[in-house]
Amino acid sequence: MSSGTGAPIDGARPADLTAAPDTTVVLGAAEIGRALTRIAHEILERNKGGSDLVLLGIPTRGLPLAHRLAQRLADVEPGLEVADLVGSLDVTMHRDDLALHPTRAIGRTALPDGGIDGKVVVLVDDVLYSGRTIRAALDALSDLGRPRVVQLAALVDRGHRELPIRADFVGKNLPTSTSERVRVLVAEIDGQDAVLISGGAR
Repeated sequence: MSSGTGAPIDGARPADLTAAPDTTVVLGAAEIGRALTRIAHEILERNKGGSDLVLLGIPTRGLPLAHRLAQRLADVEPGLEVADLVGSLDVTMHRDDLALHPTRAIGRTALPDGGIDGKVVVLVDDVLYSGRTIRAALDALSDLGRPRVVQLAALVDRGHRELPIRADFVGKNLPTSTSERVRVLVAEIDGQDAVLISGGAR
């Protein structure tokens, strides 16, 4: 297991996970970087600046993506500080599948010092699929405060929604079959950036 904050904890060079059999690279590091830059600009444009923004990353891989978005926002708009923009939101205890996965690890929720009351909260996740993780995030958020607006940014939207939830900001719309697996790799955890798809009949 990695530390979640940098290279793998053993310091070894990670295996190239993009070379696995039956795996297609949908986005590489450069494409992910461009997608995050575009999303950051869209967030600022939609909200007329970043003064009231809070980005809450959903662990595991939504959290480093939220940090990267916050850095891009701070780079574009003078006066914004990453520490004031970004936090994490663990949704484990609000999931509706706990009975199926009773040993699921509990993550960490950490809000910026200013909290979320009256703020524009942007939930950040790696893959939007059924929508159940985001429903759990909304429930978790309601225990923490009352944002003015809640928006959703996802690096990948693969469809197959089971709930009436949509992303406001999407890096890549990726049509998939339910038999396919979409995996997002981030350098902070996996040692490399990529979006991979595997399985299914292609």
